[in-house]
Amino acid sequence: MVKAVIFDMDGLMFDTERLWDTLWEPACKELGLPLPPDMAKFRAGGRGLAGDNLRRHVAQYIPGDPQKVLDKVWQLADERFAQGVPCKPGLKELLSTLEDLGMPRIVASSSPRNMIEMNLQTSGTARYFHDVVSGTEVARSKPAPDTFLLAAEKLHTDPKDCLVLEDSFNGVRAGRAAGCVTVMVPDLMQPTDEIRALYTCCCKDLLEVRDLLLAGKL
Repeated sequence: MVKAVIFDMDGLMFDTERLWDTLWEPACKELGLPLPPDMAKFRAGGRGLAGDNLRRHVAQYIPGDPQKVLDKVWQLADERFAQGVPCKPGLKELLSTLEDLGMPRIVASSSPRNMIEMNLQTSGTARYFHDVVSGTEVARSKPAPDTFLLAAEKLHTDPKDCLVLEDSFNGVRAGRAAGCVTVMVPDLMQPTDEIRALYTCCCKDLLEVRDLLLAGKL
């Protein structure tokens, strides 16, 4: 059985991926920049990225300085997320169960640390977590394993004994590369053949994750 749990945030804990998708248009408009011609491809390819990986991705689709675009998106996100974010089904039930089991918990997200901490506070879930890892804290963001390796280190747990919960393709790739038990809980994208070959299993929601843990199947 796994000994610790590493949570992604956007799309896994909170229903925020849809909110992020609404921010690119106003950000580009305020900066006087054109939107990517294929927004669906742009959004899908950027999920789970941070740091240089995210900047490179933005630069492929939007002209100008990608950091200025990201700064504007994050500004808009701060304003929107400060109003609170909706929890995904089963989040608080899973966290309560993990607390009862005494299993260490950490958030490892590509989002900026201040945004992670704000979402945890406004959702009332901050007390359940022992620590946080932001994508800006590592040299290589997802799909590289660095974010999850640092999370495992902070939990003083071997990566192979850690359960990674992810909704994005890049997150699943990172979990597998880190050597963790990786479970996908799909949000906006259903797994492809490539992703199915990488994860340990796929759950429809976090309640199913809880049930598998209680049954000793993870």
